[in-house]
Amino acid sequence: MTWIPLAILGALVLLIIIMYNSLVRLRVQSENAWADIDVQLKRRHDLIPNLIETVKGYASHEKQTLDAVVRARNQAMTAQTPATKAKAEDVLTQSLKSLFALSEAYPQLRAVESFAQLQGALSQIEEAVQSARRYYNAVVRDLNTKIEVFPSNLIANAFGFRVREFFEIAEAAERQVPKVSFEASAR
Repeated sequence: MTWIPLAILGALVLLIIIMYNSLVRLRVQSENAWADIDVQLKRRHDLIPNLIETVKGYASHEKQTLDAVVRARNQAMTAQTPATKAKAEDVLTQSLKSLFALSEAYPQLRAVESFAQLQGALSQIEEAVQSARRYYNAVVRDLNTKIEVFPSNLIANAFGFRVREFFEIAEAAERQVPKVSFEASAR
């Protein structure tokens, strides 16, 4: 008869351990996914000064546009939380669109090989950021779900697990993929 209560207690302890470990695993995955986003965004931020220097050589009188990109880059680099980083990255994307629009006004800039290489590198980085963002949001969704559903919410609350923020684009207009083209425009 004493086996039954011990078996129930053992099963309960095992269930708690399994739930706790799955919460820890998801938390670590979300931290790792966030680190992946940071790496890709750093690559993006490191590329921008080279891009600005290249543009500056051909369109130096476009100082306002160049300054806006630098300011947006600096804000994006100092943002900490997923929400503030997403907002800052959205502003940076918009300022980069303005910078790339300059290439339409300066055909000699479009012809520069280093500019084309920077554009290609930026395009690859943007794809990597999107992939990292999707993975991070998927892991955060799983973690947040586990934190909020019964009975794992009891374990999550007892051990201090907190819901994480998604890395989302804030405005609907910014959800559209920016089109960057350095091809000679049809005339």
